[in-house]
Amino acid sequence: MGISEAALHVVPGPAPRHFCSGLYINTSQLSIPSKPSGKYRKKKCSVNLRSQSNCMRVCGVWVINSRSESLKCRCQMTEDITGMTSNDGNGAWLKEPASKASQIFADVNSQKVIGLENGPAVAIDDKSVLAGSAKHAMHKKRGNSVEDEAWSLLQESVVYYCGSPVGTIAAKDPSDSNVLNYDQVFIRDFIPSGIAFLLKGEYEIVRNFILHTLQLQSWEKTMDCHSPGQGLMPASFKVRTVPLDGDDLATEEVLDPDFGEAAIGRVAPVDSGLWWIILLRAYGKCSGDLSVQERIDVQTGIKMILKLCLADGFDMFPTLLVTDGSCMIDRRMGIHGHPLEIQALFYSALLCAREMLAPEDGSADLIRALNNRLIALSFHIREYYWVDMRKLNEIYRYKTEEYSYDAVNKFNIYPDQISPWLVEWVPDKGGYFIGNLQPAHMDFRFFSLGNLWSIVSSLATVHQSHAILDLIEAKWSDLVADMPFKICYPALEGQEWRIITGSDPKNT
Repeated sequence: MGISEAALHVVPGPAPRHFCSGLYINTSQLSIPSKPSGKYRKKKCSVNLRSQSNCMRVCGVWVINSRSESLKCRCQMTEDITGMTSNDGNGAWLKEPASKASQIFADVNSQKVIGLENGPAVAIDDKSVLAGSAKHAMHKKRGNSVEDEAWSLLQESVVYYCGSPVGTIAAKDPSDSNVLNYDQVFIRDFIPSGIAFLLKGEYEIVRNFILHTLQLQSWEKTMDCHSPGQGLMPASFKVRTVPLDGDDLATEEVLDPDFGEAAIGRVAPVDSGLWWIILLRAYGKCSGDLSVQERIDVQTGIKMILKLCLADGFDMFPTLLVTDGSCMIDRRMGIHGHPLEIQALFYSALLCAREMLAPEDGSADLIRALNNRLIALSFHIREYYWVDMRKLNEIYRYKTEEYSYDAVNKFNIYPDQISPWLVEWVPDKGGYFIGNLQPAHMDFRFFSLGNLWSIVSSLATVHQSHAILDLIEAKWSDLVADMPFKICYPALEGQEWRIITGSDPKNT
């Protein structure tokens, strides 16, 4: 086992002293509710201020089908709780034994540099060696200080619910008193934080995030156009502390989800459920704790997300049709239609869900539809979204207004829409996936997340993956330069920016 592989399987350190154990559901009676009593399900954590005991705290009331199910926050005084088991179907905390991977990781860290343990002493007058050592030490110290500062800032952004970490806020600007909704925990924005916590071995916050957001998922199937569809994950949630009815000395913490009805621009979160599935799989791979994904409620949540994404509609393509502003930065970017980012996440989520779905008779049709969509989606993206010099020359020779099942120009793309900058920008060695594809429209902008995630998820072939990296290397000055990786290239300017973004000053 390699060092990097071993590091991903280490389960270090004890969990915090107090934690919420999650839902305790009678799995034999689990069903998708048809009519919750409230508009959305809100989770509450009640804390009686008169009580000084931390052994048991009521964590609220979950209302489903006008039926109250008690949720309890079991606070345990322990220092060595790190794992879970699924003996009861929903998981129970236990002490996890040390794994072989952790021993390998410890052995690697304890080893000295090979060849220097018994080697000759370095001469004091060897200025070159001393200078090199000093430079290395200074660089290491500077690197550690930056990393320590980053971890400190990340820890400060952690949001707690019932005394347990459940996520990180989206942003914090001390100079701006108007926080809007940036003090909430966004599903999308927590993903990089969650991956960082997983690589650090801090699994509890990721597990709590997965289970608490699952409880906020829309379970109601309705014809109401103002209500979220069944299976939709919220864009964000906020922990609010409110007084308990009839008791001035007690308060309760409430998880208040936002499905876009209060968001800036009222944008719906198309990518939240896809990110949730991806993070769930990453948690299982890194922590080795598969009991979370095997829970009945988690399996139900995965199925509802898949059914929402695989549902029949007006669209005739394997890609997901979304509105502008429903992903990425939640602002208009001219990506209405079938943006690459959503398709790459969709493909990755389908792969993750296929690995995690429990084999049972009730899932056979869903798994069959999932496999069919994976094949169609991968072919569609690899064939029609791909652009390099060879494909550009092919587009230039396209015939238009073709009517037949075997038409070459299936989307009726007119060669005149190829911008002059594109021919000069695309290198001879390299290529990329375009940002969007619709009838008579190809968005030739380079979107970084969609292309990079296509490599990570193997949506791109091996040849296409190398070509994308070759293009990034050749156009490093345009895509990176002295700044972080650009979201998209080229940037919109002038009248085009005003029309596509609606003159949004924050979208520059």
